[in-house]
Amino acid sequence: MIIRRSGGGGAAFAVAAGLTRAGAAVLRAAAPGGPARWERTNFAGRTVELYAGPAAVLAAALGAARVRPAVAGAVLAAGACGAYDDLVGAGDPRRGFRAHLGALRQGEVTSGTVKLGGICAAGLLAGSLLKERPLDRLLAGVVIAGAAHFVNLVDVRPGRAAGAVLALGAPGLLRAGPAGELAAVATGVAAAVLPDDLGERAMLGDTGAHALGALLGAAVAVGSGRPGLVAHTAAVVGAAVCGERVSRAARRSGA
Repeated sequence: MIIRRSGGGGAAFAVAAGLTRAGAAVLRAAAPGGPARWERTNFAGRTVELYAGPAAVLAAALGAARVRPAVAGAVLAAGACGAYDDLVGAGDPRRGFRAHLGALRQGEVTSGTVKLGGICAAGLLAGSLLKERPLDRLLAGVVIAGAAHFVNLVDVRPGRAAGAVLALGAPGLLRAGPAGELAAVATGVAAAVLPDDLGERAMLGDTGAHALGALLGAAVAVGSGRPGLVAHTAAVVGAAVCGERVSRAARRSGA
């Protein structure tokens, strides 16, 4: 499928939202492996669908590819790492890099550790392709990987992850050029999944949360000079260090 360049962020938003809804519908109709494989029980004990996660990854990657191919690669990698954790790490209550690194120090390689390593590598690779100076490349990589981690940290209740992407990506819609288009794609995908997420009919899972976070971080990285990269790096590192508090705050919000 070829997506031609459109006239701006509004079109990118609409196309991303449409692709997300269409992708979820196709997956729901096909249900590879059977419907049971695509169901999970949420925090309230309700059965929810997982189709939104892969649909979000594909729509985000397609939208990013026409703007910055390197970003599409980071989105796909983050989504794949999240999918691995969704499948292998299902039922593991540990969240945040501290918990998984603590397990690694004791000789246990958790699915979360694999996921974090893969997303960090993908973020650094994307950063090296998006920026020219070595320090800027490093900072951009940290922002991309850190944003992916942050969105997953807040994905603890219905609508938290998609809502965070909408809130944090909305200012980017005012920007012209690639940064604005990437923000439009991220918010378009988030807007498409939010109603079913809030209605507890679907969930993004690690698959969708990490992919959307990586795209959001890439939009920031593309549109920021060094001062902005430093500020956003400090923010995502701080969120990672305080991961348990971030998740607790997300659980309490809207309660």
